[in-house]
Amino acid sequence: MIAHFYQNVILKNPKAVFVLLIIAILNFGYYSKDFKLDASSETLLIEGDPDLAYLREVSERYGSKEFLILTYTPNEGMVSDPSINNLLSLKYKIQSLDWVHSVITLLDIPLLNNSDAPLQERLESFKTLKDEDVDKNRGFKEILNSPVFRNFVISEDGKTSGIIVNIKLSQKLEDLENKSKKEIEQIKDQIKKQNHQNILEIRQVIQSYGDVGKIYLGGIPMIADDMMTFIKSDIIVFGLGVLLFIIATLWFVFRNLLWIIVPISSCLFSVIIMMGLLGLLGWKVTVISSNFIALMLILTMAMNIHMSTRFLQLKKDFPSKNNFEIISLTTSKMFWPILYTVLTTIFAFLSLIFSEIKPIIDFGWMMTFGLITSFIITFTLLPTLLNFAPTNNISVKKEQKSKITNLLSLISINNKNTIFLVSGIVIIFSIIGISKLEVENSFINYFDKNTEIYKGMKLIDEELGGTTPLEVIIKFPEKEKLKKSEEDDEFDDWGDEEDTNDEKYWFTKDKIDLITSVHNYLDSLPEIGKVLSFSSIIEVATQLNNNKPLGTLEMGVLYSKIPESIKTEIIDPYLSIKDNEARISLRIIDSQENLRRNDLINKINFDLKDKFGLEEKDYKLAGVLILFNNLLQSLFKSQILTLGLVMIGIFSMFIILFRNIKLSLIGVVPNFIAAFFILGIIGLLGIPLDMMTITIAAITIGIAVDNSIHYIYRFKEEFNKIKDYNKTLKTCHSTVGVAILNTSITIVFGFSILVLSKFIPTIYFGVFTGLAMLLAMISVLTLLPALILIIKPFGKSS
Repeated sequence: MIAHFYQNVILKNPKAVFVLLIIAILNFGYYSKDFKLDASSETLLIEGDPDLAYLREVSERYGSKEFLILTYTPNEGMVSDPSINNLLSLKYKIQSLDWVHSVITLLDIPLLNNSDAPLQERLESFKTLKDEDVDKNRGFKEILNSPVFRNFVISEDGKTSGIIVNIKLSQKLEDLENKSKKEIEQIKDQIKKQNHQNILEIRQVIQSYGDVGKIYLGGIPMIADDMMTFIKSDIIVFGLGVLLFIIATLWFVFRNLLWIIVPISSCLFSVIIMMGLLGLLGWKVTVISSNFIALMLILTMAMNIHMSTRFLQLKKDFPSKNNFEIISLTTSKMFWPILYTVLTTIFAFLSLIFSEIKPIIDFGWMMTFGLITSFIITFTLLPTLLNFAPTNNISVKKEQKSKITNLLSLISINNKNTIFLVSGIVIIFSIIGISKLEVENSFINYFDKNTEIYKGMKLIDEELGGTTPLEVIIKFPEKEKLKKSEEDDEFDDWGDEEDTNDEKYWFTKDKIDLITSVHNYLDSLPEIGKVLSFSSIIEVATQLNNNKPLGTLEMGVLYSKIPESIKTEIIDPYLSIKDNEARISLRIIDSQENLRRNDLINKINFDLKDKFGLEEKDYKLAGVLILFNNLLQSLFKSQILTLGLVMIGIFSMFIILFRNIKLSLIGVVPNFIAAFFILGIIGLLGIPLDMMTITIAAITIGIAVDNSIHYIYRFKEEFNKIKDYNKTLKTCHSTVGVAILNTSITIVFGFSILVLSKFIPTIYFGVFTGLAMLLAMISVLTLLPALILIIKPFGKSS
């Protein structure tokens, strides 16, 4: 039925089909204007993650602004007049930008130990380094020795300071509640454009201060904007790079302009239609799916090379047949093998939908629709264009035997034992490597060392207390509030007698001791940089109290007497008396070698229970570290599961296609070995799996089995005529083997284009997927035929 419809409607009406394809590409080409990118942090989170909801709750409770951070390393000493003047000038210049809420620098930190005035007076009228009558060296030393600001606003060596640029909350974001999904997306797109403009503006300011010292920009808004730039660059570089390479490959293989124009037309039609479809559906390309255009070009080209090669072979075998007859014969012989190769590859990409991470799910669906589009275009546009082509231009130069496939055929026939021995060694090697695999999320190592993202994050990581935030929330049991004791109050002269604020009675010895002991424990862990909590404030207060520890009531009175401006900045972020809990904020030194984030989280959880006797209800871990760790642990579990599903699914498809269990087994084995070998190499090299490399095995199997399907399908066809395994093997290696070699080389070098990315996981994805495809090709042209010769799945030779 399908064959009849295809033969009589599609092939016999090339003009009508071509007009419909032109209409399709014009329509989808119009919608490609809505093709959008997304590099926000939400694209790297698990949808519906309860830890994300809790982090938002914590951020709202303790106050959290979106901010950029600059690192400032002046040419001269930090407290020299030129350095202070330059920093002040830079602060005011940034502050003048209309999107900036506030700028906090070293010059804005309250100096509470800079004079010998009474403490109450110092708290109410504190001075800063920018004040004229301040002893700058004494003030700088106070900041440098401060438990709060050391390794936070100033590096331990005093040479680098941090500049916090708080961004105004967009009014549009506050009005999202009553908006439709489409309106929300439009507002978010406008905010991204504004963010890009903001980053350009602040970089211009930084550039104008380039001669006063080293200044690097950091912060999530900058990372998101740079990631957008990377994605755009990757799409252009990958797309053009793969396209140019494909043109070169086609010329090398066919040496005829027609065989460049026809396959390239299929590629361009498929990509443009797919971009339009993504724009129409509102799917955004993220850093994970930024290589989808390159993948579509590669996979479409593979289909077209198989079709073109078979067309030329049939034209050579049947010189008396006309153009239409050869096209009909080609499409009838290639329809089922290509359909099954598409279905197996789709099955592999669909495995990504189990990941729970929206961009990876979207990538799976994108490639699924992309492959369906490529299949339809290959079986409509290619025969249509060949129908229009003049017959005398169809032929190519005299076909030369491939020395590579010829050599591989001889190895398959004469060195079967060697092939099996090498395969056995590869399997053992793979098992050892896979046992060493681990998941990590070192965000700093995702970027090239020459990028500003890397340089800024590295400096913040090493000099300003770490990059990846983690929050430990301690929840105290509800107890009856304490009444004021008869304990001597050294702060009575502050006029506390008339104070009716009960908040000061919240401070009890048990609470303070627990906060301090947990703080000190976290601070002792080598993986952790800066730790901030109410314990840090107590330490400052102790220093101000002539190094005499404060009693709990003294703390309470001090809390009630501190000016709101100071309380809002240095106390409220760490205590919520209303919610009866305390927050300990810490940052992980992300660039530290041998850092194992999941192990660190498990250790903290274990020690809080074991060493401090806390129950699960008494504390909660939150923060970006938790979210990214959740992402990778979820991805690791789901991909191990789906890798099994891919293997079972593809094996089932082989059984349906070949109706032979033995043939199906020997068809999948070479590709499974290649995929597992790559995982083994990754494990042995100590490269942590991440959001992209973890998908290599499933995708490799899905793409690589295409070679097995084409080879076995052709072997079965030729064996029915030749009835001799060795002769059939040689025939297959010189025909379909050449097509497999050409498509594999195209795919390998196509993936190698990804090394031009600035995003390290993309580079790994390109290198290892390309290597896996190369191994799969060698395996299909050696191990697969060797297994066929041993098992003889098509019966005995005549």
